[in-house]
Amino acid sequence: MRDYGIAIDIGTSGLRAQSIDLNQDKVLATAITMGHPVPGANVMDHLDFAIDMEKSMARNLILSSLNSLLERLRIDLGRVERVAVCGNPIQLSIFQDMEIRDLAYSGERAKKKLGIENIKRDARVLDAGSLGLNVHPEAEGYIPPAVKHEIGADALAMMYKTDFLTTDEISMVTDYGTNAEMAIKIGNDIITGSAAAGPAIEGQHVGKGMLAAPGAISDIDPREDGLVNTYVLNRDLYKSRGAVIDPNSGEIVEKGEYEAKGITGTGVVALVSTGMDTGLMSPGKINNEENLVRLQKGIEFSQEDLREVGKTIAAFTSGHMTLTQESGISLRDIKNMYMTGATGTYVDAFKAMKLGLVPGTVEKVMQVGNTSLALACDIVRDTGMLDILQETADSIRAKHLMFAESKVFENAFAVEMGVWVQGMPFDQEEGMRKHFGLEPRPPLNPDPDVIRIRERDIHDLGMHGLTVVENVGTVLRGELSECNECGRCIKSCNEEALSLRPDGSVMVIEVNTGRCLGTACKRCERACKSKFLKLHSLKVESGGMV
Repeated sequence: MRDYGIAIDIGTSGLRAQSIDLNQDKVLATAITMGHPVPGANVMDHLDFAIDMEKSMARNLILSSLNSLLERLRIDLGRVERVAVCGNPIQLSIFQDMEIRDLAYSGERAKKKLGIENIKRDARVLDAGSLGLNVHPEAEGYIPPAVKHEIGADALAMMYKTDFLTTDEISMVTDYGTNAEMAIKIGNDIITGSAAAGPAIEGQHVGKGMLAAPGAISDIDPREDGLVNTYVLNRDLYKSRGAVIDPNSGEIVEKGEYEAKGITGTGVVALVSTGMDTGLMSPGKINNEENLVRLQKGIEFSQEDLREVGKTIAAFTSGHMTLTQESGISLRDIKNMYMTGATGTYVDAFKAMKLGLVPGTVEKVMQVGNTSLALACDIVRDTGMLDILQETADSIRAKHLMFAESKVFENAFAVEMGVWVQGMPFDQEEGMRKHFGLEPRPPLNPDPDVIRIRERDIHDLGMHGLTVVENVGTVLRGELSECNECGRCIKSCNEEALSLRPDGSVMVIEVNTGRCLGTACKRCERACKSKFLKLHSLKVESGGMV
């Protein structure tokens, strides 16, 4: 008897899975990873890795992590009837062993020259076993459609799981994640885009950053006495009262209900907003002698962390400006904003508006949770949804803007990087915006209507609750026959992803894929004096997950 279903979201910053009792129509358990197994900080890094290092390697890394999650779902995997998998086009294409090169090149001329054809990514029903998942071999696997090859199932999810598609008002929807998918609706027309926002928006590649998981500082409020109130996600992913902190010394003035382990993307947004309000920070700068904010027990936020967050703010702000300006409207014309993803759910929407992560003049903000996983759950419960989603995808009149080809985005990003990374004053920013023909920063609506539709990004964790897998990925290993043991490669890796050890007459290098920034970084290769270290020559160590 097979009576279980599994919903999966292959996100850019991590993987999520839920088990569902099909007879009783209820979620049983949830498991998530605290990172992505493929090296890289964003979806383009994953694509580069899959092309440069072999797609099969990237696919195996994803599969090993997914199967590790499935083992934690508290069900007999041999009794799984169906599995639904949602994600962006790159993740789903790697997972399904499909062509990915059409996603790597923006110009049709370049694709034609290389003999690459655009792949139509319609809804699919496959044997889950053929997908490499360790479930019953006759279980069915359901993959929702993309709208176009650039507009994936996750983007469809963020439109479908809100009333974005049916509203008559000019509206915007944004997934506040590493890949920053966004869309605006003007009448019946939808214009989409995405920007590599960087992992800081989800608390990654920040010194003490972490994804939205128990123990993460998710919000911060200033106090009149110069202290700050912190809020921490508890075991059920609800916001609980954290400690009262002196941000200059890190002293805990008053203990909270739940102890903090790190800070997530929403906490980082709140920290920067609070810092700007109190004078602790200005754009691109922490205004104390140490250039450091302390948030208790070694949880610190540095000048370099602020720069990483600045890149993220610049990407979202520039993306929103580009969508509106290229569509012939103003940011002030947008009435509604739908915020999806973990950061879009937990972040204080007004603090996000103050930083420009949400257009400042919007009238209504709706925070709706992880729509990608939610859509996968819908399909598991009702497989007829797949036909409805295909009809919806076919009916959407969507145009995708390639930000890499947009002069508006190029200019807007340069200006916003000047503000948030280099510390350009806001009055100077307005002059630069005017110089490049960009819209002025919109005024801030002091009283937007904020509707938190979901209190946590994964609405129902199930009767068995949440399991968090912190170590994700595997080990890439290779031999360096002429290594001079200088250790420069190790020292060059800020992520501490590398290790070296002797093995007879050679040195063996090992790379933890869950920490490595991938082919977009390669600092270790450049640091190698002998030039014998080549990432593409490394192989997956037997044994799977780290």
